[in-house]
Amino acid sequence: MDTIINQLIEEFQLPLHNPVLIFSLILFIILLAPIVLHRIRIPGIIGLIVSGIIIGPAGLNILEKSLFVDVFSTIGLLYIMFIAGLELDLNEFKVNRNKSLLFGFLTFAIPISIGFPVCYYILGFDFNASLLTSSMFATHTLVTYPIVSKFGLSKNLAVAVTVGGTILTDTAVLVLLAVILGSHNGGLTIDFWMRLGISLVLFSAFMFLVIPKIAKWFFRKLESEKHSHYIFVLSVVFFSAFLAELAGLESIIGAFVAGLALNKLIPHSSALMNRIGFIGNSLFIPFFLISVGMIVDVSVILSGPMALIIAGTLTFVAIFGKWMAAWITQIIFKFSKGQRKLIFGLSSAHAAATLAVILVGYKAGILDANILNGTVILILVTCIVASFATESAAKMIIRDVDDDDYLHLTYRAHKENILIPIANIVNIDKVLDFAVLIKEQKSTNPLSILTVVPNTKEAEKTIIKAKEGLEKYINEATASDTNATIMATIDHNAASGISRTAKEIRADIILLGWPQKTGFLDKLIGDKMESILQNTEKTLFICDFEIPLANHKKLILVVPPNAEFEEGFAIWIHKIAKLSIELSVPIELHSTEPTHEAILKFAKENKVTLNLNYSHFNDWEHFMKLTENMAETDIIILVSSRRGYVSHFGQLDRIPQRLERSFPQMSKMVIYPQ
Repeated sequence: MDTIINQLIEEFQLPLHNPVLIFSLILFIILLAPIVLHRIRIPGIIGLIVSGIIIGPAGLNILEKSLFVDVFSTIGLLYIMFIAGLELDLNEFKVNRNKSLLFGFLTFAIPISIGFPVCYYILGFDFNASLLTSSMFATHTLVTYPIVSKFGLSKNLAVAVTVGGTILTDTAVLVLLAVILGSHNGGLTIDFWMRLGISLVLFSAFMFLVIPKIAKWFFRKLESEKHSHYIFVLSVVFFSAFLAELAGLESIIGAFVAGLALNKLIPHSSALMNRIGFIGNSLFIPFFLISVGMIVDVSVILSGPMALIIAGTLTFVAIFGKWMAAWITQIIFKFSKGQRKLIFGLSSAHAAATLAVILVGYKAGILDANILNGTVILILVTCIVASFATESAAKMIIRDVDDDDYLHLTYRAHKENILIPIANIVNIDKVLDFAVLIKEQKSTNPLSILTVVPNTKEAEKTIIKAKEGLEKYINEATASDTNATIMATIDHNAASGISRTAKEIRADIILLGWPQKTGFLDKLIGDKMESILQNTEKTLFICDFEIPLANHKKLILVVPPNAEFEEGFAIWIHKIAKLSIELSVPIELHSTEPTHEAILKFAKENKVTLNLNYSHFNDWEHFMKLTENMAETDIIILVSSRRGYVSHFGQLDRIPQRLERSFPQMSKMVIYPQ
């Protein structure tokens, strides 16, 4: 027993040396850090860097910098640069070439022009350190691009210009990095410039002329060997990085160029691209981010005011430089205020390329620990600022759409598909009654009643029992001349099964029962309802009917500002109007005047009958005042919104819980538009 205890003590002696234990710890951090920090809305990239600071030599000293960590860190760094080159949209760049080139020049030159004097004269860095640090200001990573995609603005000209400009500014910074390193190592002699010029020509010729031909031949000859494609791509990345070093460049330049060379051969929606992104984002890149945190020395930041001054100055200059570039671009191309803000949001986040440049400079001895630590703070602040700016800009652009295009949305009634996932068979009757009332008669698709069975040895038997239990409800639906079908699927959790099935059958609407109370672990990693919200973009009706539907006397509809701009606006208006007609009850609308007018205009143009009484409401801090005069025969209907969408704001997330606490015995419904 003593031997086992001594062995355990030895294995867990800090810093850890057992490679299996080290790898296990890293994997747990990669798994848990983003999940936990997502709950408090902190970007995952920040969580991984902070985790590295905590476990690193300057933190709790759980891990030390070793060959094991360095190898994975290097792989992650090269992987980041490779994906940066691979994901650039070269077609968009060609279409908007002139605008992208001008923006690329501005977003490269302005931050450097502002940053160099600040670093050299105010902060007192030497020439090379000032130039390298200011070049870091010129880089940007499209961290917030998923926000743009979510709002459907990826085709906006401002987005195309910004994405195209990324090619120029990141490439220019990486070339500048090679020049600075050459100056630091041996001076900018004629031999250096000749060697650099010849190396760039030979390296570029090989990468853009030879590598694509080899790749085409390989993909054609081994078309069925899908796993070989991924290994081939990795081989190209690391061999390109090695060739770049031979050419006197940095390995990260080789990885970036490899991405550009293979860009057209790997479609963004292909299985190979999915594998590249999945493995990189799951393992290599998080490992690199953790290793960056391990380099940070918190004691340096806290050692005196100078470290904090440097961090604050670097962050301010980085943000201001990108804002100036976006502002001048707006003036030249006559972009709107929203487009300027969108350009700033997309181009102000510093992450991958910034880390790469600063880390190379730090390892070469050009930059000190103050700059490295200040850069980590810069990344933290700029990622947060960029996220808020991009989301705000996207909402602004959508609100500024001309000609009230949102009012001309039409609902494909003849193809409507309603999915009813059943977690608790006790509550199915009222939900099914509601589905029958709101279903479009023109639709040829049946109501789809879904049960998700856990993936266990008893799965097949459980499916049979679940189907048998649902049969009588199918008969009830049939009695009302409504077609219904039972679906059963096997999955590890209900949310995943519901999300997958909704996509498979192309459901327009998902009807859910009111969520049950969840435990601590569910709240930590995300309960079923939130998982469904995040993983589907369908219109969700979350229902809690305490009395039979026919016994209700009034629909109290509460709608947030800007709800008319959501894509699912047409769907929920149709359904609430239909419910009102079927139950012969009025709708009491509480919203702002613009939303009220938009609803009336939409109803008129689409011939939707509304029995509507309007009351102005925008005091969401005191939402519960609306419930003072409600009766038990009313249904309160809250139109909510998913986080990050145009009509979303913080109070919306808390109202369902407040309704549950205050009115557990009252019928209620929350709608999340598509």
